[in-house]
Amino acid sequence: MKQARPIAFLMALCMAACARTPDGQAIRESIEKGVAAAQAHDASALTDVLADDFIGNNELDKAGLKSQLRGQFVVAKAIGVRIGPVDVEVRGDRATARFEAFVTDTSGRWIPDRAATLHFETGWRRDGKSWLCNNANWSGDSR
Repeated sequence: MKQARPIAFLMALCMAACARTPDGQAIRESIEKGVAAAQAHDASALTDVLADDFIGNNELDKAGLKSQLRGQFVVAKAIGVRIGPVDVEVRGDRATARFEAFVTDTSGRWIPDRAATLHFETGWRRDGKSWLCNNANWSGDSR
């Protein structure tokens, strides 16, 4: 009986290691990483969740977005980001995530009125075991 305990423990450990994060949760976690990166003024970490062929508003590609973020982060003293509920629809190896983000900037340069609610619709695709954002559209309401 004592020999069965280590085997049971190893089986439980293997099962836990094999457990996969549900797709919707994995996408939500990537969005949260992007929020944390924006607050930390880390354009590289923010764009890590983007596919190399990412396209955003006005044909903005990954490199262009990264450059734009770096410029904005230089002048922004403190950026705050709060997101609302994230609605994720998964269809095989593709997904869509929609959410709102309330963004503040104490410098007043990035967001002229110092606060905005941005509405995001993002497209995701599975890349191996992870999900990458390959497109995004956003619009804003300044306050």
